[in-house]
Amino acid sequence: MNATNIDSSDLDLSDVDWRVGHLVGGGQQWDPLSPSDIRRWVAAMDNANPIHWDEEFARASKFGGLVAPQSIPVCMDVGHGVQPACVGNIPGSHLIFGGEEWWFYGYRLRPGDSLRQERRFVDYKVRDTKFAGPTMFQRGDTTHINQNNTAVAKVRSTSIRYLASEAAKRKMYASELPSKPHWTSEKLAEIEKIHWDWVVSGRDGASPLFGDVQEGFKLPTRVLGPHTISSFTTEYRAFRDNLWGGYYWYGPEGVKDVWINQDPGWIDSFQFRDDLAKIDPRFRDGLNVGPSRGHIDDAKADEIGMARAYGYGATMGAWVTDYLAYWAGHNGFVRYVKSNFRGPAFEGDATFFEAEVIGKSADSAWGVPLVHLKVRLKNQDGVTVVDAVADVELPLS
Repeated sequence: MNATNIDSSDLDLSDVDWRVGHLVGGGQQWDPLSPSDIRRWVAAMDNANPIHWDEEFARASKFGGLVAPQSIPVCMDVGHGVQPACVGNIPGSHLIFGGEEWWFYGYRLRPGDSLRQERRFVDYKVRDTKFAGPTMFQRGDTTHINQNNTAVAKVRSTSIRYLASEAAKRKMYASELPSKPHWTSEKLAEIEKIHWDWVVSGRDGASPLFGDVQEGFKLPTRVLGPHTISSFTTEYRAFRDNLWGGYYWYGPEGVKDVWINQDPGWIDSFQFRDDLAKIDPRFRDGLNVGPSRGHIDDAKADEIGMARAYGYGATMGAWVTDYLAYWAGHNGFVRYVKSNFRGPAFEGDATFFEAEVIGKSADSAWGVPLVHLKVRLKNQDGVTVVDAVADVELPLS
């Protein structure tokens, strides 16, 4: 999006300004992580790493059993990480994900672990965009803490909040988006080969050695897709907060109006129905009723300026982390990822992953050797949907 600073008075931010810097509430999940949760998540993310789903393989590995992928905290959160970046009522608004910045503290989650989240609304800025005119970029932090009060990970999420009617009127994507691609059998076979080659490239879990990886080294290409309504639905249903009755609302003590479950200002056709959800959970599950309807419904997507069904920012962030972790192997670890979401993964598109080593640090603030990478996710037309930078820990020997 082309953006320049504008006067924030073009959006009604009267319920936003005074909340900056405050701790906020949100959902907390009832249940600890189960093996089925892990398997469901990696299947939805198309993450074939066997330490996450193959019990026999995982028991024979250094881990002695199943471990969750590093992307699992977003699955164990309520609101896909964006809760503290969606604070304040903006009438007539909608939201899409703008990016994520993750720090991972070295802990690998396993079945039986629980997470709670501490959340804070950090800041915002308003810019004029081609997509929707006055647009707010809002940031919030979520720290994921396990049952032993150990910090597992932290994410700084950026949401893009805008007036749905303005985006629908401008129809940026409708005017610029190509038709759904036609995938011939030959093209699908090419995609399947790229996918297979990626799967076998890291299946044994062997980690590259820090000394053997040099600047300019390129990771194996990965591909996801073509994306479909079915694949988007599968992704959404893998988030644990979408299990009926899976969480409760919680607010930090001593904070006035902690923004636990207030109305962000969604347009009428995207509102939850909390008054009915206790009787019929479909009224708060997001896809049947609620703000995620546009992900699987072209007509609903058009109402919020997205033109046709599209994927989730939270899963795009998970794709990046999983891609890097698979390459890093059993003795490596993703320490930091900053992903900017440049555009959606639309229905019908395929997403191609590429990464290159751009530097190395033998010493780091983490106390471990790091390899620095840049990552690009592009569609079949070469359009960037995600660009990212990352720091990955690799073993010395």
